[in-house]
Amino acid sequence: QVQLVESGGGLVQPGGSLRLSCAASGFKLEDYAVGWFRQAPGKEREGVSSIAGRPGITYYADSVKGRFTISRDNAKNTLYLQMNSLKPEDTAVYYCAATPQYCTGYGCSGETKYNYWGQGTHVTVSS
Repeated sequence: QVQLVESGGGLVQPGGSLRLSCAASGFKLEDYAVGWFRQAPGKEREGVSSIAGRPGITYYADSVKGRFTISRDNAKNTLYLQMNSLKPEDTAVYYCAATPQYCTGYGCSGETKYNYWGQGTHVTVSS
């Protein structure tokens, strides 16, 4: 049974950092495309970043490029999102998601591609 459990959210001041984790079970991260999505209040859910395949091809939304870094620890079967230089507009519920469908780069950014979702973790960026 595929399960994704996020953690690491919280309240942080603008300019601060957080690292989100997503513990996966029931499948191997390196065999799936996995990504981070977020949904801000009153807005649609959007793709933030993804990593896919054994080479670990990554994708980042323009809004987070240079500030966020996605990574995975295959031994721990855990996905991470390191978020630096956080802005108030990064405030959202962050979800990790996984799909066995092949995709790379921008092709992994659409939420309809993903079969499995975590419950979400709240990130609030505020002074």
